[in-house]
Amino acid sequence: MEIIEGAIDSPKGFHADGKFAGLKRKRKDIGWIVSEVPASAAAVYTTNIIQAAPIAVTKASIQQDGTLQAIIVNSGNANACTGKQGTEDAKTMRRLTAERLQLSETDVAVASTGIIGETLPMEKITTGIKMLETNVQNGKAFQQAILTTDTFEKTITCKAVIDGNEVTMSGVSKGSGMIHPNMATMLAFITTDAAISPLLLQQLLKQKVDQTFNQITVDGDTSTNDMVIVMANGMSGAAEIFPNTEAYEIFTDMFHTICEFLAKQIARDGEGATKLIEINVKGATNSEDARMIAKKIVSSSLVKTAIFGGDANWGRIICAIGYSGGRITPDNITIKIGDTMILQQSEPVEFSQAEVDLYLRREHIVVDVNLHIGIASGTAWGCDLSYEYVKINACYHT
Repeated sequence: MEIIEGAIDSPKGFHADGKFAGLKRKRKDIGWIVSEVPASAAAVYTTNIIQAAPIAVTKASIQQDGTLQAIIVNSGNANACTGKQGTEDAKTMRRLTAERLQLSETDVAVASTGIIGETLPMEKITTGIKMLETNVQNGKAFQQAILTTDTFEKTITCKAVIDGNEVTMSGVSKGSGMIHPNMATMLAFITTDAAISPLLLQQLLKQKVDQTFNQITVDGDTSTNDMVIVMANGMSGAAEIFPNTEAYEIFTDMFHTICEFLAKQIARDGEGATKLIEINVKGATNSEDARMIAKKIVSSSLVKTAIFGGDANWGRIICAIGYSGGRITPDNITIKIGDTMILQQSEPVEFSQAEVDLYLRREHIVVDVNLHIGIASGTAWGCDLSYEYVKINACYHT
């Protein structure tokens, strides 16, 4: 597998574009991804019981036959908590896109992100869909069109040889606030020209989301809107991928790489963030406990603010472990910040405060926890909690 320069339309048979329709003040705010042929599709959605209208519309499209051929996305307005009108507007977005591309309505997925509780300005949406170009490789414009408070675009492309054919996979995501997936609190889209069944693709997506996107947190809030959608159109020419094969192992490696990269990019771009925090837990009785404990640590506001302030207050870490709900032996826990041992078998050890203070000035902070009760491990990613986060969210609506 090789990481290469690319965009969401790099896999064979995909096209993308993004335009400014006036939903936001200046930046692009509407875009689409289009496959030349029907593609196997899979998706996961926010677990917030209050879900935005586009989620229901997208679920209906994918459930029709497990395929998609286009995704239409707008930013600047979430179309969430907008009642019957919101549902009709999401359906209208789907219909207009289908008509423009000469597709069935159920070939189209819909996604929206932005302010909650305001109805979509459908005249602008309609104009935007008319402006979007077909058969163009304008993936960068799409990347820009899905952003809200993000400070940078999040995208990755990789390629590998499967059964003698070059297969390409690309991913793009947005998200920097209201991030505490389970699943999920951002938008992420993955395209590939590999051939794989919708059922197997859905199983793989769920597994990898649990290991990556569901292991990030910024602020503990789970959004109303967000989702991860995958499209696999089979246009690479490689044979269909089946479980327990070398091809499946290669494909899975590519898929995990895409998901983990995008997840970490979202965590790093947390609103007002200055640092990416990585928590590695090992020695757990099972991977679910390890992931839960890691995420509980990185979710702690006290841990996040300590790291923002460069304070090696490991008491906040051990406290989060204790209330995480995971199985632990309280008198046998080891904690390291960077390469510095802080706690060994639950006994404080002497360490150089100057070395730890210097380490905590870095942009990527790694905390390792060993529970010493098993062989399972798990990782979670988050960011520090800064003054800027409060400023951004205090003024978000205005």
